[in-house]
Amino acid sequence: MSSVLYGILWILSRTIGWLCFHYRVGGTVPRTGGFIVAANHASYLDIPLLGCGMQRRAWFLGRSDLFPVPGMNQVLQWLGWIPLRTGRLDREAFGKAVALIKEGKVVVIFPEGTRSPDGRLQHPKPGIGVIVAQTGCPVVPAYLKGTYDVLPTGAKWPHFHPVTVLYGDPLMFPRTGETGESKQFYQEVSRTVMDRIASLGAVESPTQQSSADIRKAE
Repeated sequence: MSSVLYGILWILSRTIGWLCFHYRVGGTVPRTGGFIVAANHASYLDIPLLGCGMQRRAWFLGRSDLFPVPGMNQVLQWLGWIPLRTGRLDREAFGKAVALIKEGKVVVIFPEGTRSPDGRLQHPKPGIGVIVAQTGCPVVPAYLKGTYDVLPTGAKWPHFHPVTVLYGDPLMFPRTGETGESKQFYQEVSRTVMDRIASLGAVESPTQQSSADIRKAE
C-alpha cells in the first residue's frame, strides 16, 4: 500500500514540477541494486523533486525535527523517511539505511546535513562515509539546480523558477583493511562526493574553497 501512495505522490510531484517549474532531469540512476544518492540541499522542495527524477522508489535520511506535526512522522516514515538525530552519530538511523541498501534499495542522503542558508554548497558531514564503509555501495551524486530560487530559506510561498535535477555517474570507494573503517576514509568519501556534486552544478565546492584558504595562509 505504501508503494501505491508513493507512486501517486511521485506522479503528482513530477506533474507539478513540469507545470510550475519547467522541471527537467539530466542523467539516470542504476535500475537495480542498492546504492546511495547524495545531493545538495537548499530547499524543502529538494526531497520531492529529487525523488520524482528517479524511476525507482527511494528512502530519505532527514533530520528528525523536520516534521513536528503529531502523527505526521509515522506517515512519512511509512512512505520512506528515515528520521536522523543530529549532533551525533545516529546508529539507529544509519543502521536502517545500511539494511535497506543491503536489500537492494535506494537511500538518499544530503551530505551537508541541513539546508543551505544561501543556496551555496556547505561543507559535508562524514556520515555518508560511514554508510559506504559498511556496505561498499556505489554513490550516485546529484545536483538540484533552482530549488533555492523556488523556495529559499524563510520563504512562505514558492516562486516560479526553472528546476533541473542532474544525476552523475556512480562513484565507487574500494575498502582495504583498516583504511575502510577510519575517519580518514569517511572524510575522503564525503569530500569526493561533494566535489562531484559541485562539478555537476558547475559551482565551487566548499572543500576546494578550504584548500585554497589553506594555501593562501601558507
